[in-house]
Amino acid sequence: MTGAREPLEPIFTAHLFPKLEEKLIELLRSLAPEDWEKQTLAPKWKVKDVAAHLLDTQVRKLAAARHGYKPENSKKLSPDQLVALINHLNAEGVRAYSQLSPDELTSWMESASRDSAKYHRLIDPFARAMFPVSWAGEEESANWFDTAREFTERWHHQQQIRLAVHKPGIMTREIYFPVLDCFMRALPFTYRNVEAEAGSLAQFTISGDCGGSWYLLRDGGAWALIASPFGKQISETIIPQEIAWRIFTKGISFDDARTQVQVAGDEAVGLHILKMISIVG
Repeated sequence: MTGAREPLEPIFTAHLFPKLEEKLIELLRSLAPEDWEKQTLAPKWKVKDVAAHLLDTQVRKLAAARHGYKPENSKKLSPDQLVALINHLNAEGVRAYSQLSPDELTSWMESASRDSAKYHRLIDPFARAMFPVSWAGEEESANWFDTAREFTERWHHQQQIRLAVHKPGIMTREIYFPVLDCFMRALPFTYRNVEAEAGSLAQFTISGDCGGSWYLLRDGGAWALIASPFGKQISETIIPQEIAWRIFTKGISFDDARTQVQVAGDEAVGLHILKMISIVG
């Protein structure tokens, strides 16, 4: 059966950063003073806090790339310790950069965004990344995956701001599909403790113009994402694209999401995706 396991292709997003960042700067410049204080889906963060977080993570990543600075070797940390470290760094960054005025924050973001886009464009996508994509269960990752992970961070936090201030989201296939494709790479790790017979296939479909289908095959005592359906299908889960990103970033409860998804076949397998988290923290 292993011969049928054609893996998914890498996700290349470096060329999309300038467009996504341009949308972010345009969004921040359009905000009224009261918009910066509106609550987002992140319980502890208002709009200005999310913007401060976006600036902080860019600055930290660029510092690590330029000077090799890392606060701690993440490989030595347990999953819980890693989450605690990331949450601490995020809180410190938000506290620091939220002190900037909206104009200052936006100006600094514009400069950091240009440098960040250049960095992702110039690195070898197949070389080892500085940071592994831990939410996918990886201890080492290729740059293309870390870059795609960074792209999802930039997209979903911008989407949080847009939702808070009632600005249309960036729901285009060019931008949103790579985000979804990256999020779904967490499926094998999320399902690592879910049992099924060898050859079982679970299908996950995100409906809408930006969506698609992903296939999870049980083979050799583990789950693997494959490029096309193979094996005995035991479930299909259909998730509207409007809520997919919220599910994977802790922006909607299991119960609320359950009312909006459809499952055919084995519900225990099909619904387990609603517990998937494709972020750290």
